[in-house]
Order: sequence, then C-alpha cells, then structure tokens
Amino acid sequence: MTHQKRRFLDSSSASPTFIGVNSVFVGDIRGSGQFVVSGEVHGDGELDGALNLSATGSWHGVVRAQHAIVAGTILGGLIVQDRLEIGYTAVIRGKVSARTVAIAKGAIVDGEIEVTSGTPVMQFEEKRANQDGE
Repeated sequence: MTHQKRRFLDSSSASPTFIGVNSVFVGDIRGSGQFVVSGEVHGDGELDGALNLSATGSWHGVVRAQHAIVAGTILGGLIVQDRLEIGYTAVIRGKVSARTVAIAKGAIVDGEIEVTSGTPVMQFEEKRANQDGE
C-alpha cells in the first residue's frame, strides 16, 4: 500500500545538496536535484529540482527552481515552475512567481506575487510548528 506524502520534497529519493547552518556560499549555483539551504547563499540560483530554504537559511539573489518550500529569507526574487509553499517564518523581499502558491499566516512577502496558473493564492495556518514555539 502506498502512502501519499503531504509535501513534494518528502518523496525525493536522491541525496540532496546541503548548505549547512553556519555555512556561507558566495557565487551563483546551478544544479539539479533537491537543495536544502540552512545557511547563507549570496548569488543567483538555477535549480533544476526542488529548493527547501529552512528557517535559518537566507538567499541573497534571484533563485529559480522547479518546486520550493521557503521558511527562511529571500532578498532578491523567487521564480518557481510548479508549486511554492511559503512558511510562517518566511520573509521574501522581491518578486515571487509560481504556478501555485500557498502562504502561511505570518509570512512576509514584500513584492509582487504572480500565480501563473491563474488560481488564487492559498492561505493556510502552519500546523507543523511545535507547541512550545520551537
């Protein structure tokens, strides 16, 4: 029996590329597969795959990805081919474009939001947060 995952990144079987919490990457990134960013990136990104920007992560530049979950900070812009989920801890300053967009209550998006599918932006309340605020 197959069990459907809630998030599209949960089903990835390949090893992801990690940028750790205390790491700073300076330069443009191009690659395929899943990228998990918990540190800082200063440069543009061309990701042929998924981006998971954790709450401790920040991206200074324009990033393009197939899918994305953003809980951290993006200063520049975000262009997503398919689904974008913006968590309640996210701060995005710049243009956001995606086929579908879901934004948690509490997220900050300071810029234009373009939904390329024509469907409305979905708003939700984050339920994965720990009850102790962690």
